Amino acid sequence: MDKDGESEIPSTPRFVRESEFAHGHEFALELRGVWKSYGDTQALRDVWLGVRRGLVLAVLGPNGAGKSTLLRIAAGIARPNRGDVCIDGRSLATDPSVRRRVGFAGHLSFLYGHLTAEENLRFYAQLYGSDPERTLDQLDRFGLMPYRRRPVRTLSRGLVQRVSLARALLHDPQVVLLDEPFTGLDLDAARMFRETIADLRAGGRGVVMATHAWADAQELADEAVVLVSGRLALQETASALDRDRLAALYQTV
Repeated sequence: MDKDGESEIPSTPRFVRESEFAHGHEFALELRGVWKSYGDTQALRDVWLGVRRGLVLAVLGPNGAGKSTLLRIAAGIARPNRGDVCIDGRSLATDPSVRRRVGFAGHLSFLYGHLTAEENLRFYAQLYGSDPERTLDQLDRFGLMPYRRRPVRTLSRGLVQRVSLARALLHDPQVVLLDEPFTGLDLDAARMFRETIADLRAGGRGVVMATHAWADAQELADEAVVLVSGRLALQETASALDRDRLAALYQTV
């Protein structure tokens, strides 16, 4: 423990150096010195992060580490107390319209339970200004055509997650944020999500995936960071992730 009673963890590493932001390096997503607190709880502490196009970044950490907060701030759903978020080099703070370049699928589906799967997607297509024909394309892509006329409230959790991902990708975003995407999925849905993540990478999208699952991070991600008590405590290529090292970091909470 340090003198303030907090667990000691390594000083914050930089997934990219701060100087890279200043010299025109291109990132799909940048978090620049982001801090976020909820009352007396410090959720994020001086997070610098850059995600390049065509890269999948896994964000790991114990419960309460700040993973969901990081994604919500990156999506523009929550605002940082300090720092900035940029999408394709444009600040969310000064240009909120860049939120349209982000797709977010999290614990909340952002779907209307009384509407059918198709009606939900058509609503969001209109909201995003997307081609309405993409609605049927997305329903087909995620195996939802047999369920398209069923109210979302009648669907299983796995099907709701499919509709939520279809919603998140409906407007062809440049940055895709996935919060625990495999929780509660059956094998077919999990396979579909894996294929989707691979397609997004191949299409040059920047993908950030928050997960508890070390194995998913190793399989699907190019790079990984570990959040502990709101700080970036580790940066690593995903293939080099070590279960014992992660466990040791989690013990610092």
